[in-house]
Amino acid sequence: MEAQELLCTVIEAIIAVKENFKADYIIDILQGKETSEIQAHLHEDLEVFGSGMGEEDKTWNAVIRQALIAGYLSKDVENYGLLKVTEEGHKFLKKPKSFKITEDNDFEETEEEVPARGGGSCAVDPALYSMLKDLRKKLSKKLEVPPYVIFQDPSLEAMATIYPVTLDELQNIPGVGAGKAKRYGEEFCKLIKRHCEENEIERPEDLRVRTVANKSKMKVSIIQAIDRKVALDDIALSKGIEFGDLLDEVEAIVYSGTKLNIDYFLEEIMDEDHLLDIYDYFKESTTDKIDDALDELGDEFTEEEVRLVRIKFISEMAN
Repeated sequence: MEAQELLCTVIEAIIAVKENFKADYIIDILQGKETSEIQAHLHEDLEVFGSGMGEEDKTWNAVIRQALIAGYLSKDVENYGLLKVTEEGHKFLKKPKSFKITEDNDFEETEEEVPARGGGSCAVDPALYSMLKDLRKKLSKKLEVPPYVIFQDPSLEAMATIYPVTLDELQNIPGVGAGKAKRYGEEFCKLIKRHCEENEIERPEDLRVRTVANKSKMKVSIIQAIDRKVALDDIALSKGIEFGDLLDEVEAIVYSGTKLNIDYFLEEIMDEDHLLDIYDYFKESTTDKIDDALDELGDEFTEEEVRLVRIKFISEMAN
């Protein structure tokens, strides 16, 4: 495939971060992933951030690998494998020419449901995705909550792919239930509608996005059990699932906009100071990622504790 523009984008990103980072980091920049490392360097503010959201990781890996072979990039092997732009690379950027790459094929690729949680932007409309992120940022400041409390990145990606313009359509987006649609959705729908009109975008007639099954029997029974203050480990036992799998279900429920009160369980199993420390972390954090929280909080906190308090936090702050 012709990859002239893709190579220019890669070279621009490497130059923008002063040739101080490895390939994985460059790809995260291009994909618009707000990792803790990128935020630490304030690189989410760079013009190149998110400039490659329309392509998959494997495509960017192919561009970088084949640009190294062609001599447009070099790798500083003695210095952690940092990517550098060669003289030929600078010439290419000034006067681009044809640059063909062989796409990486994934022969076992299967069609998967759009996840409600996860990383890496795959929005079809990067311009709209960027506008939606700006709106979320503005709302988060106004409401004094972290941006991810309003809508997570995968939900914004889906919005910038299927263009929901009513609250009913918005509820088809993964991670958006009736509660969230009603609470935050109106401004997002208006923005999407205006964007479609101004750019003469034809929306898909049928919004074929499979929703997170927040109305399934499993989820309804979990909500009812929590309302009756049944201990979460007992709920997992009665459903025949692991405790971690139960937390997955509960997280999907609260991230879709349903309010759950699990204080009765937290009071039984957690030290109050621990609980407050984790809760305060999420109030200040710009990300809800568990790994980042564990790194910041230290070894005295378990993953289960952090996940449970995150459920409490999202439920209280967002729902």
